[in-house]
Amino acid sequence: MSTDHQRFHYSVTCHTDDEAVLFCLRALCQFAEEHPKRQIGWGGTKTPEWRDRHGELALRFTKPDFRTRFLREAERLLPGKWRLVRQSDNDPAHPQRPR
Repeated sequence: MSTDHQRFHYSVTCHTDDEAVLFCLRALCQFAEEHPKRQIGWGGTKTPEWRDRHGELALRFTKPDFRTRFLREAERLLPGKWRLVRQSDNDPAHPQRPR
């Protein structure tokens, strides 16, 4: 696993039944994170993966403050459209592309 992916180990798992909200949550993940490779944080959350997980998606951040920023903005902008399932401080991102 790359060092960049290992840095993204503060996760939040969310649930939504709305595909448009899925895309909004992914965008908020990118907004909240400051690492140059922000897309790592929402890796593995494409629509087919989200459907396979019955509406759940895991988003990852390099710092707990970025995760908190995400949660604050998601609640402010999308109240009642999603719910928090769990959080972890030890849930690193995994590369999505084969090497």
